[in-house]
Amino acid sequence: MLQSKRSKTPKEPLQQHQKSQSDLSAWLKVGRIGTEKSVQDHQSLNDQENGSKQEESLEPALSYFANADIVNTRLLKSLIPESVVPETCVVSAVSWLCVSKCSSNIQVLFLRWLITVFDFIDHKEDLHALYGFFFFFLQEEKMCPYICHVLYLLTRKENVKPFRVRRLLDLQAKMGMRSHLQALLSLYKLFCPELVNITLPAKTKIFFKNAEDPWKAAIKTIRQRRLENSPVPQPLFLGEAQPRSQKRKWNAQLMIPVSSTNRSHLEAVREQNTGLYSTDEYFPVELLQSFPQLLQNIHRLEFPSRMGSVLTNPLLLHYLNCTKDESVYLRLYYWLGQSLQEECTWCVVENSQNEEEFREFLEILCRTQCFLQEGLAPCEEFLYRSLPLWDGLCCRSQILRLVSWIPLNSMYEMKSYLYEPLAQLFFTSSLYFKCSVFESLKRLLQNWLNWQMAHLDSAADFQTRSLNTTFSGLLDTVAELIHFVAMISTVALRLESNHTFLLYFILDFYETACDIYLKYNMPLLIMPPAGVFYPVLLGMDPVNLNQLCYIMYRYRANLVAAKENEHSEKEIQQFRFSSETYREYNQNITAMVGCLWTSNAFRRDTHPQGLHMDDKLLNKTGVKEFRTSFNIVYHPAMIGYAVQFLQQAWPDDTTFNFSLIKGKKWSWYLKYLYAKGLEGLKLFIESSISRISQASHNKAGNMEM
Repeated sequence: MLQSKRSKTPKEPLQQHQKSQSDLSAWLKVGRIGTEKSVQDHQSLNDQENGSKQEESLEPALSYFANADIVNTRLLKSLIPESVVPETCVVSAVSWLCVSKCSSNIQVLFLRWLITVFDFIDHKEDLHALYGFFFFFLQEEKMCPYICHVLYLLTRKENVKPFRVRRLLDLQAKMGMRSHLQALLSLYKLFCPELVNITLPAKTKIFFKNAEDPWKAAIKTIRQRRLENSPVPQPLFLGEAQPRSQKRKWNAQLMIPVSSTNRSHLEAVREQNTGLYSTDEYFPVELLQSFPQLLQNIHRLEFPSRMGSVLTNPLLLHYLNCTKDESVYLRLYYWLGQSLQEECTWCVVENSQNEEEFREFLEILCRTQCFLQEGLAPCEEFLYRSLPLWDGLCCRSQILRLVSWIPLNSMYEMKSYLYEPLAQLFFTSSLYFKCSVFESLKRLLQNWLNWQMAHLDSAADFQTRSLNTTFSGLLDTVAELIHFVAMISTVALRLESNHTFLLYFILDFYETACDIYLKYNMPLLIMPPAGVFYPVLLGMDPVNLNQLCYIMYRYRANLVAAKENEHSEKEIQQFRFSSETYREYNQNITAMVGCLWTSNAFRRDTHPQGLHMDDKLLNKTGVKEFRTSFNIVYHPAMIGYAVQFLQQAWPDDTTFNFSLIKGKKWSWYLKYLYAKGLEGLKLFIESSISRISQASHNKAGNMEM
């Protein structure tokens, strides 16, 4: 009787759910029968009562697992990868989508899980073979956004077919321009523009929402526990030795995953790696060890499943610089945009404790952009979105270095998304923050100028490029940056009482801006504002004064070259230096010569913010010989050199009679200043003062004769 009871009672609930039960339920049934047989063989008659109690506790467990929907949902929410997700398991799971045993909710949940763990799948060749299978499910309205997301991650050029384009256009006509359809159409148009003849928005945006999946927090927890001591290649250099990282969360995404492919197969591929391979096979990135190996297999290399690992692998970064496959950038940009959005410590409250890890991640991005010598679009979008929320303290060095790599060709919204939030922080922050901002903006200007030198045709002259609207926009963008620096530098010097340290960083920026025409072949020249020029000219620091002299010397060289080019060309160029530029230069040079050389500091300076004063007002100051107060002998920044010169020239004279420095002694004094390293002053005097300049030319001519 007991055996009969055991054989019948558990079967009834299983039979009732036979049509809806999953494969897991069938497995439970087989396992239960095997368990029953084992119990029959080993359980004695004296244990019958205890067996009945165990059956009573097993019944609700079996009835619970017999419900397919509950099992699948809970199992999916519990599938947290420790290291990698084998591709075979994913393919097996995908096969259940078409057997009519999964509800639509479970199908959507599985697709969300697949998107979440996509970068953890070790290989994707079999998954790519299922592209048509996924495409079929676009007709399911509930699944369509997630199917588009999966297809966006899987799409290669060979997947773009005319019938698929027509299907997407039909869906668009039926549903309207949904963001997920726009994403897939944009990708198709990128690969095959001749097949997609509709106009799509050109501005890049986030097409897919970053849903808060139930397992996302669990994945991070497991990463923290399992990957604490995983090796992460930190510096970007070529070689086999890689240091270990002490951090944990980014390790999984920044490492090439270990392949589930048989190791003997990889070794066989390694043995065959003696020459060029056929283009119809992919080279495993796990075997990529050296730069020559990269060159041999560059035509058949496929990026790893975890796009984040590209950031710390110099060989793959070299390949990224060479490849023309836009899908690679789309994959990288998608992953990077999602990561920055999720982990920004001042945008996501629950991640505030992970500031050190976020700083490390930003440091990797800074090194990557420096390696590529080009900014990454997701970093630009991240900065525009997060700068208004930034406190100026968290990850300051990394954020300002990211600012210096903002791409040049997408800066039309710079004023509202970069300048305004940066200015608000700038004016309310410390002196050292202000200096850091000037350093970042100087590097930004240098990166833009280097970019245009590398990407524009070096053989094209200004006349040819004058017709190029892109080049015109480039000039406007660079000019806007220089004007922004002029504004904040003028205000900052007032706030910081013309601090010497701040002046150094401001002049460092203008040392780059003064040479744009000759050094970077760009017809643009903008003078420093009066709020910068005069505080340096009348300041007490000889280093800054010497740097100002060098900057004015380079401005003169650029303007002279521009004038010569204007006269030598037959046709009028569109881009010319305006008369206002020459007028500002002449005003500044007049003020400098009047101060440093002719002792006419307050007489001929006609700048509205200059030094021109009436003699009556100057006489009221009670200063004798006030017009000589700023020449190279009496200038507050130079008087220390004058004292040292007098001590060496007249060691017995303790009266410090500066009037002795004149005539021949004046020339000796100049040589003394030049020997002290004031090279900028030397270049300025010899280029801007006719008597000294003519003497130098005559001396050079005599030496040649």
